[in-house]
Amino acid sequence: MQHSIFTSIRSLKIMDGCKGTQIHSLPVQPNRFEPHRSNNQTVKPVWNFNAVVSSEGVILPTTELLEPEIEASLKPIHFVETLADLHRRIENCGGREFEKFEVFLEQSAVFRGLPDLKLFRQCLRLVREHAVDVHEKVVMAAWLRYERREDGVVGSVSAMECSGRNLECPKANMVQGYDPESVFGHCLCFRRKNVGDDDFKIVVNYDCDDDFVEECSSYDDSCENDDDDDEKNNDVCFCIGDDEIICNRYLMGSLSRPLQTMLYGGFIESRREKINFSKNEVSVETMVAVKVFSRTKRLSNFPPNVVLELLCFANRFCCEQMKNACDAHLASLVCDMDDAALLVEYGLEESAYLLVAACLQVFLRELPGSVQCSSFIRLFCSPEGRDRLAMARHTSFVLYYFLSQVAIEEDVKSNTTVMLLERLGECAVKSWQKQLACHQLGVVMFERKEYKDAQHWFEAAVEAGHIYSSVGVARAKYKRGHVYSAFKIINSLISDYKPVGWMYQERSLYCTGKEKMLDLLYATELDPTLSFPYKYRAVAFLEENEIGAAIMEINKIIGFKVSPDCLDLRAWFLIALGDYEGAFIDVRAILTLDPNYMMFSGNMHGDRLVELLRPVAQKWSQADCWMHLYDRWSSVDDIGSLAVVHKMLENDPGKSILRFRQSLLLLRLNCQKAAMRSLHLARNHSSSAHERLVYEGWILYDTGHREEALAKAEESISIQRSFEAFFLKAYALADSCLDSDSSKYVIDLLEEALRCPSDGLRKGQALNNLGSIYVDCDNLDLAADCYKHALNIKHTRAHQGLARVYHLQNKHKAAYDEMTKLIEKARNNASAYEKRSEYCDRDTAKCDLSMATQLDPLRTYAYRYRAAVLMDSQKEAAAIAEVSRAISFKPDPQLLHLRAAFHDSMGDYVSSVRDCEAALCLDPSLAETVELHNKALERINEPK
Repeated sequence: MQHSIFTSIRSLKIMDGCKGTQIHSLPVQPNRFEPHRSNNQTVKPVWNFNAVVSSEGVILPTTELLEPEIEASLKPIHFVETLADLHRRIENCGGREFEKFEVFLEQSAVFRGLPDLKLFRQCLRLVREHAVDVHEKVVMAAWLRYERREDGVVGSVSAMECSGRNLECPKANMVQGYDPESVFGHCLCFRRKNVGDDDFKIVVNYDCDDDFVEECSSYDDSCENDDDDDEKNNDVCFCIGDDEIICNRYLMGSLSRPLQTMLYGGFIESRREKINFSKNEVSVETMVAVKVFSRTKRLSNFPPNVVLELLCFANRFCCEQMKNACDAHLASLVCDMDDAALLVEYGLEESAYLLVAACLQVFLRELPGSVQCSSFIRLFCSPEGRDRLAMARHTSFVLYYFLSQVAIEEDVKSNTTVMLLERLGECAVKSWQKQLACHQLGVVMFERKEYKDAQHWFEAAVEAGHIYSSVGVARAKYKRGHVYSAFKIINSLISDYKPVGWMYQERSLYCTGKEKMLDLLYATELDPTLSFPYKYRAVAFLEENEIGAAIMEINKIIGFKVSPDCLDLRAWFLIALGDYEGAFIDVRAILTLDPNYMMFSGNMHGDRLVELLRPVAQKWSQADCWMHLYDRWSSVDDIGSLAVVHKMLENDPGKSILRFRQSLLLLRLNCQKAAMRSLHLARNHSSSAHERLVYEGWILYDTGHREEALAKAEESISIQRSFEAFFLKAYALADSCLDSDSSKYVIDLLEEALRCPSDGLRKGQALNNLGSIYVDCDNLDLAADCYKHALNIKHTRAHQGLARVYHLQNKHKAAYDEMTKLIEKARNNASAYEKRSEYCDRDTAKCDLSMATQLDPLRTYAYRYRAAVLMDSQKEAAAIAEVSRAISFKPDPQLLHLRAAFHDSMGDYVSSVRDCEAALCLDPSLAETVELHNKALERINEPK
């Protein structure tokens, strides 16, 4: 049996009537790992876990040790109003790119705290797009690169390697100005590479008072000797020791005003044919270079040391054109950290803007590895270094913002992090910048257990307007023994502002008994995505020896929000219950999410726990693993599937199809960063060119480069026809509005994929996708055939497609029964309950949607449905409250649009405009929201 990669989660255009945000695939609920045993089944531990814990020095978590993290990002207390204000300011910027740069940077700081990383990264691209000067471009391009860095990936390209687009191209970054037409286009590096010309470089020519112009050229000839005519014009001689450099007085004087004054003004040199330059610390080679530059305005092929001396001469005698040329030439020589470390001091000494930018670029693009470079760290961290950078026009808030975020991720407690944040605070000018710098300094000091300093910085952030920093003030006071003072701070927040989940969560720390549990209950009710209340209640159950209740409680959040810390707790509970196999599954899933995760409150590495559990785990061969993977994938058990893949990779770490399968599971669990890491590993471990091209295509597609992804698929097909290549091409083409011809082409591609060798589940996915295209084309019989064939080979999600076909055929009972089958096979599947609600009466639909919200509060369809029903019943206030409940913890554009429409229908146009602007801040492409926004604005502006 051939084991090629199993089914992809990427289904095509599944528009099944739920107007939710996830339209391409069926989100699934992970297995809850509730232990099932018969009465006569007993579990006999092979080893004593308590003894192991004691020998390893592990401290297991207790309710006394548990406390929520203080978020390090900006957290506006009026989030919707903040989004609306950002959108309004962006629209009011017009063509002023510098202002847009500043507002988009602020927007990125707000988006940083959201769970959807794509929003933050899209915003970073907008910041880079509107960068005008070289410094901004260098910093933002490096930040974009850092955000998509390949952690631990073998075969990574060098830091200065060009991605082929202006947005991140190291050479394009060195060009001043803003060009909206080319910022997202291919750069010169890409175009030259495509025509096979690698021997080129970007040269920057400067005129005396003009901005430089980028050209592509190569210097083929060195300077020729002066001809006879030139000899006649050489009328001044510069003497350096015994050497004489004969120059043209007019050309030398034209280099700068000081030289012109010396050679033609009232100085004694203006009347001499020989001028003694021996005491000016200028070498003969430098003076010859000055002479050549005065004639050619080019640096020719001078060695770097001569160009450096020429730069010093240009600074001393104010030769701006020469300085700019030297600056650009030296900047083009910086290729790696050694060059940067050597040349940055010269650049700073001579205030060479481009040279310092080039050195800075290398350092930033090498992050986080370059933090080991002591010379750069001294430069960035010290106040003196910041002053030196300022002299070269390379100190900015955005620079220290980027550096401090990297430092926080690398080591939040380090002195480097503290110093970078201090520099960030010195660069902060606007209110939001001061809020961010002070708040993050408070977070770092708190992590360092320097609570007095933490309190000071949190208070400064509150004073600057960041209300959420009150949490830090209260926590620091609590750590210093002022419990009642901490309670009063949070209590006053609840009184003064509209309560949100994190307020009650924080106040619970300063309460005991029933009051604590009640606050945690309120926190979950207001924001079910907060993990601390679930964790606290689960550990409290365990302390009461109610292990089953503890597992059920932690399962509630794992069901819709998978994180290593919650899986860590569940693994501990399962071990306490004696379910070592279940714990083994969770530990393997944790290591897939974060290979360096430390279990049990940071006291034991996950790999160590795997070794400890191995003696009591089932022994599976690789064939057994494939069978278990097939079963778990079919039963929509993503966490169990991750564990099986992790075990298989232990035996065969270079298996690229397993890495790809891993990335698909992680995407389904909404773990985007881990998914991209697995996808890069799949690419680097691919055994053939056509396979590597497919993975590269998915990487490009997932990063927003659809056309390039298509090109990779086509190139792969040209090498070898494979299921994966055809599937990628079909998916990339289908990610747009399909007309009849396009749909037929996608159908042909999927049929080609099905003709290629593949396993059953993989073919099941292709059949499922094919069925969805047939439905869009109104070929319901063919669609039903596809779905039934997929179900025959255990593609469980095909139940949903078949139910849709039955619904369109007015077979509502059959549609309902089909979704019931999916619910039974994929236990506690929120999306299945949500979908089934469309195929039943209103009362049953309410029950299904209530179950969907209970299982996954992040799914928005249920809130929108309930709000629409309330609105139809003319219960406007209740409808708005229902939508607002979800918006408070998930500011979804569709929810905001719906609430805006409700406000509009009630005549509250101001609130409607606010919600529309907030929605457009999150997604500017919403045409209906733009229309509603404009309509509400017109109503507001109508004469009274």
